[in-house]
Formats: sequence, C-alpha cells, structure tokens
Amino acid sequence: MLNKIGPFKLVMISAAFIVSVRNLPMLAETGFQMIFFALIAVVVFLIPTSLVSAELATGWPKRGGIYAWVKEAFGDRWGFSAIWLQWIQMVFGMVTVLAFIAGSLAYVFAPALRDNGLWILAVVLAVYWGATLVNFRGLKLSGLISTVCLIVGVLIPAALIIILGLIYILEGNPSHISFTFTAKNLIPKLSDIGNITLLAGIIFIFSGMEVSASHAKEVKNPQRNYPLAILITAILMVVINILGGLSIAVVVPHQQISLTAGIMEAFRIFFTKFNLSWLIPILGLLTGVGAIGQVSTWILGPIKGLLATADNGDLPPALQKVNKDGVPTTLLIIQASLVTFFGLLFAIVPGVNAAFIMLLNVLIMLYVLMYIMMFSSAIRLRYSEPDVSRAYKIPGAKAGMWVISTVGILASLFVLFIGFFPPSQLKIESVLFYRMFIGTSLILMSVIPFIIYHFRKPSWKVEAKMHPKRKRVA
Repeated sequence: MLNKIGPFKLVMISAAFIVSVRNLPMLAETGFQMIFFALIAVVVFLIPTSLVSAELATGWPKRGGIYAWVKEAFGDRWGFSAIWLQWIQMVFGMVTVLAFIAGSLAYVFAPALRDNGLWILAVVLAVYWGATLVNFRGLKLSGLISTVCLIVGVLIPAALIIILGLIYILEGNPSHISFTFTAKNLIPKLSDIGNITLLAGIIFIFSGMEVSASHAKEVKNPQRNYPLAILITAILMVVINILGGLSIAVVVPHQQISLTAGIMEAFRIFFTKFNLSWLIPILGLLTGVGAIGQVSTWILGPIKGLLATADNGDLPPALQKVNKDGVPTTLLIIQASLVTFFGLLFAIVPGVNAAFIMLLNVLIMLYVLMYIMMFSSAIRLRYSEPDVSRAYKIPGAKAGMWVISTVGILASLFVLFIGFFPPSQLKIESVLFYRMFIGTSLILMSVIPFIIYHFRKPSWKVEAKMHPKRKRVA
C-alpha cells in the first residue's frame, strides 16, 4: 500500500494534464454562456472519457495506452490507427499552442504583432525546431524545462487573471458581458448552429483525461476514489476555466478577443487600470515560456506511443531509427516538418483567429475519432474479455458501460458534425475553403495509417527487435 495514491494526488496529476491558460480566450468568446457550454462538456465528454479510460487502463495496463486497448478489442490494424490519430492530432495541437506562444511573446516586443501571421509563423519555426533539438538529448533535460515552465507560465498567470478579474468586478467597473441569470443570457440559441460550433473547442478543453488514467491502478480503493477524484477534477476545471474566461470576457470586447492572445489583452487592460503596465511584458514572457514548456513535453510524448507499435512491426525501419540516447530522430524531424507545414496556414489565411480555429477543429475531429474507437473498445471488451481483472470498473454491469460509452460516442459524433460549420462569433473569409481544408485534412490523416499498415512487411518486426536502444525511449 506504500505506493498507492489518494484522491488528492490523483486530482493534482489529472489537472496537470488538462489545465492551461491558453484555452481561456475560447471560453471568453461565448460570454456568460460559457457556464452552459462548460457543464455540457463535462457531462457528455469529460466524465465518460475519464471513467472508460480508467477501466481500460486498469484492465490492460500495457505500454502504448490507447494502442493496446483498441488492439485488444479490434486487432492490430485498428490499434495502429488509434495511436496514429492520437499522435497526428497532437501535431495540429502543437501548432495552436505555438500560435498562443507567439501571441504572448508579442506583448514582450510589440503588441501589434499578435495579429501578424508572419510573426506567428516565425515563432512556430524558431520555438518548435529549437525544442525539437533539445529533445534529441532525451527526456531528462526536457523534463526539467517542463517543470519550471508549468509553475511560472501556467499556475501563476492563471491565479493572477482570476484575482484581477474578481477585483475589477468587485470595484464596480463596467463589464462587457451581462451577469444576469436568465435563460436568454445563459443558454445559447440552439437553433442557430453557428452559435454552438465553439462547443467543439470547449469539449477539447476537457479532453485528455485518458492520459491520467494510467495511474488508476495505483489509487487506493479505485472503485470509490477514482470517480471521486474525477468529480473533484471536473469541478476544479470548471471553476478555473469559467472564472478565467469570465475575467477576459469582462474587460475585452467580444469582437476584439484574440484566440491566440486574448489572455494577454486582458492582462494589458487590467494592468493599465491598476497602474501596473510595467508587468505586461513580464506576463507575456511568463505565459509564453509556460507554453514553450508544454511544447517541450509533448514533442516526445505522443511519439512514444507511436513508437510502441514498432514492436508489432507496424512502422517501417526508416521510422524506427533512434540516436545514441534512444530518441526517434526521424520521427521527430517528420513531426517538426508537419508542424512547419501547418504553421504556414497563419501566413496564408486572412485573420489569425480563422487559421487558429481551422487547425483547432481538425485536431479536435481527429481526436474524437480516436475517442470513438476507445469507447467502442470498452464495450467490446466487456463481452470478449469479461473475466479480465479491472481495478476500476464502471458500475451498472454491461448496461452501465453501454450508457457511459454511448454518451461519449454521441458527443464525439456531434463534434464531428459541427466542426464543419464556422463559429458565428468569428469572421471567416471563405466558408468553402474552411470546409475543404478541414474535410481534406480529416480524410487524409485518417487514411494514412491504413495505407502504412497495408504495406507493412514481416521484416519491419524483425528490424524492431534489432534496435535495443529504441526501447529506452518507448
């Protein structure tokens, strides 16, 4: 029992994976209706993904996570496709984080740069390729960087934006949103799909809990404490995101909210109001550095899961190559090249917010495809392998699993549908280009793993066994 962890520690571990100040401007876009959107996201997505992934992680605690679960349920081909989707959506995700970094750093040098596509592209190239080179040395250095960046760039700015917002409101200053608790102010007009398309992005804010599910087997009394920890994490996430989002919405006019630099614009207004303007570049540096730390962490993380498939012969030998530190250099270079390619979107598409939401929707849709596989796998494994011991098991027998997983699948399908509709809150120059980019990216990125799997050879598995250094990073 010495190594078992309690609910509080699990809450801290889970929150560390999914708390980020870069998501606050997206919530601010929805105004006071963010309360409705956040609660919906928690009920139909956060809770189902948390509970289902906990059962899978404690029943099949194998290296590869989603790869092992889907493979166990539906075979090698689908397992490889699931881990591919988890990896490729992170490529799109890193581009959006890098755009946030560019927006934050703009306030260190020249705030007007926040809406400059070439500036964002330059930051994407400099930061990502620099972080990639750092990760060539392995996890030790990048882990230290990530820890420092989390403290100074995420926790401090998050607490500060909430405190400033509360002080601003309590002093009776004018607000750009109404706080009246009426149905019209709280619930969006659901008949207009343009009003609810941001729900896809808000659901994404509450995704990722399957990563922390790997700790479910280490929890004391998991049947009781794991769902309790998830409930506390959900409440914590709602409180932090809503209070932070409201702080931005209160001081930044709706039409001026930037998805890449909204939090810094709020800090600028707050600091000007309280005669603390000298703190603006410091906070810009802190939030930028914090996000750089997250990028450094994610560079190797998703690739570790993808590299695990090499044991099964799913990756060609060229992609299995590692350096003396056991780092998959070829995969890292390919990943950096893809980030560069999608980063070009900011220099091509008019309007930074439009490019941001296009990339965000693609990564969300790829991610929910993976989640559909996860929910389906959980249902299938209840029938195909009912005797496998699970430290945590969703209550209600098979009916309970069907209810929870079906809610998650329906939410995922809904996200896939609304992702093709531009948010009414944003000005999109060409809806046709918007839909063509999202549709083409979704189809192409979903088909590639099946093409790779189709052409795999027995020699790929033999090649994997000949690289002992590769196992050090996987």
